[in-house]
Amino acid sequence: MKIVVGSDHAGFALKEELKVELRRLRHKVMDVGTHSTASVDYPDYAEKLGQALIERRAQRGVLVCGSGVGASVAANKLPGIRAGLCHDAYSAHQGVEHDDMNVLVLGARVIGSELAKDLLHNFLQARFTGEARHKRRLAKVRALDQKYGRGTIPARKR
Repeated sequence: MKIVVGSDHAGFALKEELKVELRRLRHKVMDVGTHSTASVDYPDYAEKLGQALIERRAQRGVLVCGSGVGASVAANKLPGIRAGLCHDAYSAHQGVEHDDMNVLVLGARVIGSELAKDLLHNFLQARFTGEARHKRRLAKVRALDQKYGRGTIPARKR
């Protein structure tokens, strides 16, 4: 499987470890950056990763930032991206099986590399069940996206 990986500066080291693991598992890896620990903005890399999936240059993605929250929020703004922030094995496989999650998001400052590798394995081994109830729910998610678009609530003024 071809996996696209991306991170901000806070997730860089963990992303590099996960690339090694992916190659060990014989997956093809596409790295959209960042390529150092110099400060960058996570939305830029969430977009690059999502674009690779939208254009079908990869089948799944792994996105890493400090907490995983910001990268998850940003990735889910792209059409067709179903990114899940996971810090436990159940969520990493269940998100694929029930929600057809195509991006695993990890918080490098929240979990260690061994847990991250375990989550990666769970994510990659899982398959969408295709059960009627899951298809129905995904259709409702797509309908919400069509109804409300990908707009955002404006940030609060301080």
